[in-house]
Amino acid sequence: MTLAFIVSVSLNNINAQILAGKITYERKTNLYKKFKDDDVKDWLKEEDKNKTDIFELYFNDSISVFKPEESDLREKMSWATSKNVVYQNYTRNDRLTMKTIWGEALWVQDSLYKRTWKVTESKRNICGYSCRKAIWQANDSTRIYAWYCDEISISTGPESFTGLPGAILGLATEDGGVIYFAKTVQLQVPSTEILLPKKTKGKIYSATELKAKLEKDFGKQKWGKAMIREHFGIW
Repeated sequence: MTLAFIVSVSLNNINAQILAGKITYERKTNLYKKFKDDDVKDWLKEEDKNKTDIFELYFNDSISVFKPEESDLREKMSWATSKNVVYQNYTRNDRLTMKTIWGEALWVQDSLYKRTWKVTESKRNICGYSCRKAIWQANDSTRIYAWYCDEISISTGPESFTGLPGAILGLATEDGGVIYFAKTVQLQVPSTEILLPKKTKGKIYSATELKAKLEKDFGKQKWGKAMIREHFGIW
């Protein structure tokens, strides 16, 4: 066995085991599809129907944080989409999510979300990485597509999405109403300061507790029901 062959095999093994980094995602939300029952075309122009948000995912081999990209620019229609901050601990099998509801930061602690994925043979290239397509049947009417890269061997992704043998670089609802795609992948080791949540003030809810509170406070209103679906649906 030649030295060149040994070096080549070693480099391939290194490249196949990316254990830390930063992934920047672009999320596109079709507001016509999101607000389809609210006569949305009466108040939202066709050219404004697609809203774009940018998120960052920092991760290592045991923890991650998914959060909106910081910006000083004033955002148009900031209320139209939610922007969760999600801390996940893969060793402890738990997650801590900050949901901003009516300008108030509310914290939710729960175990990692468990989803049953069907992995397919379909592949596509995202950010220079070969990604395999997987499907999750969320409910009778909703199917989610994910494209994961096993070169980045940590089971992580946008929002609370995990459970595949690699990082999710693309995620979409079947109807294209919400689409996440990685725009950049940076191989770096994030600092502990970035990855760990700062001390929180106020109550930390379980998902069941917060949903029950919101249903009690707002569940009789049409807009309240829509808000609860958004925060406690598939994402």
